Amino acid sequence: MRGSLLKTAIFTLVVPGTVAFWFPLHLAAGEPSSPRFTFPWVLGLVPIAAGLAVYLRCAWDFAVSGLGTPAPIDPPKTLVATGLYRYVRNPMYVGVVAAILGEALLYASPLLLFYGSTVFLGFLLFVVFYEEPTLARKFGESYAAYRRAVPRFLPRPTPWTP
Repeated sequence: MRGSLLKTAIFTLVVPGTVAFWFPLHLAAGEPSSPRFTFPWVLGLVPIAAGLAVYLRCAWDFAVSGLGTPAPIDPPKTLVATGLYRYVRNPMYVGVVAAILGEALLYASPLLLFYGSTVFLGFLLFVVFYEEPTLARKFGESYAAYRRAVPRFLPRPTPWTP
């Protein structure tokens, strides 16, 4: 488990850290506005914090429950259907997009709003064309049952119990 946590931390700093924080800050730096800690811009802090919390909880579940990482080259060894995964199949992606949209609010940036939409589209294509077929092959009927019961991006109101 310790190895999975270390690899997850490194992956998190490099990939989601770049996609959700470094690159948006770089994009925002080229715009005339800077963060304003007044209403309504401060509302951007809510989805940023929520997105970060969601991602970190899911990364923990991957390492502890799944004995793997969020990296496609070292995925979980078991199907992770605990925690937030009981409500939605892709909470990590939801968390990353929420953080980016929060940054768009914080910076009042249409460019970041467009970037967040583009990232979401990339996640959708990755999930549909790579992740779901891969999980279906790896986990078979258990993933099929999970997929039937738990929505892709919009959370169900109650937790799924296998």
